[in-house]
Amino acid sequence: MSSPGLPQRDHSEPRRYPFGANAGLDLHPLYRHLQEHEPLSLVRMPYGEAAWLITRYEDVKTVLGDPRFSRTEASRHDQPRVTADPLPLGLLDMDPPEHTRLRRLVAKAFTTGSVESLRPRTEQIAAGLIAAMIDAGPPADLVEMFARRLPMTVICELLGMPYDDQGEFAGWVNEATSAQVSPEERADALARQSAYIAGLIAQRRQQPADDLLGRLVLARDDDDRLSEDELNFLSMQLLAAGFETTASQIADFVYLLLTSPQRYAMLRDRPELIPDAVEELLRFSPLVASAAIVRYATHDVELSGGTVKKGQAVLTFAPAANRDPAVFDDPEALDLTRHDVPHLSFGHGVHLCIGARLARMELQVALSALTTALPGLRLAVGADAVTWKPSVLVRGPAALPVSWQPAQNQYLASLPALVPARRPPRSR
Repeated sequence: MSSPGLPQRDHSEPRRYPFGANAGLDLHPLYRHLQEHEPLSLVRMPYGEAAWLITRYEDVKTVLGDPRFSRTEASRHDQPRVTADPLPLGLLDMDPPEHTRLRRLVAKAFTTGSVESLRPRTEQIAAGLIAAMIDAGPPADLVEMFARRLPMTVICELLGMPYDDQGEFAGWVNEATSAQVSPEERADALARQSAYIAGLIAQRRQQPADDLLGRLVLARDDDDRLSEDELNFLSMQLLAAGFETTASQIADFVYLLLTSPQRYAMLRDRPELIPDAVEELLRFSPLVASAAIVRYATHDVELSGGTVKKGQAVLTFAPAANRDPAVFDDPEALDLTRHDVPHLSFGHGVHLCIGARLARMELQVALSALTTALPGLRLAVGADAVTWKPSVLVRGPAALPVSWQPAQNQYLASLPALVPARRPPRSR
């Protein structure tokens, strides 16, 4: 993300944003230029009003954590966006106290203890997926056979949803976040998701279950802590968020490791590095396609680049903040031995990702399982031949063809017999 020699410009005129098509996991060089020379930069997205783009680490933390920047306020404006229709973001569309009330209903499922209790089962799921890849033989699409299925199966089991439906649901999520669908197609995909979740909720009322969805239904029916609409969209968001982002991160991480094979070999030979390596990969890998979640200032707020006035829109771009040289030494280097990485990839403040612990655990398990079971994993195509999803929200390979040398696999043989995932009745 080196700074280009850019010509002088009229700062009163907004730049067009996003700056260009995403090229894999590279950041547009303009981000670094703005970070150094124009930390409060006026931009205009394809739709909506102009906004300030924030790229410095401390400024991004301020905007994410300061209650003077509001998400609820966005609904009163023609908010800047990349799609003609504003994308529904659930909890991310809320401010306290409503945000706090809903978040508390699901927080217990994502505590450190709760997540760690899921690790052995997650390891079994990962091993089963790798065993299926080995049985099918190389080459294989790591996205389809592993990266998507691991987090989807885990979140389905956590919520108590039929994982046999995961392909169907994943299709709806992809439609809802694609840059290549019309507002009508996006609305239809969201409506189908909502109807699917409504069917599962009706099923829980007939057949109560001690899973996260069942507990949310009780919170609605017995404690009156949720409206029916809140129950539906919260369930839908948990299922979608628990799958799409982690699936993309697994694929992004493996792409970064295999395009420099010495990195993959390092984690294979030094598995104790994996927890820190996951944090460094989270810092370095730009998951989000562009700044997309707008906040509005409810007061005048001073940032390093100047004053954001009351009523003005602000966009933060965490991938740029994660490469701020004021915070990270040699930020353009992917250093898998880096310690104590205070990245902002899961956000900050009240909107810190509620599933961050679960995502970390799944990413650690994924890299550990792959490097142990498939020590010779490699790309089956050139890096330039990897295709990328046309998503307006997250970056990730559409497919990641990989290959490996057949081997006697002591790792898989040493695991206990795989326990089949729960299969709740399909809601039809």
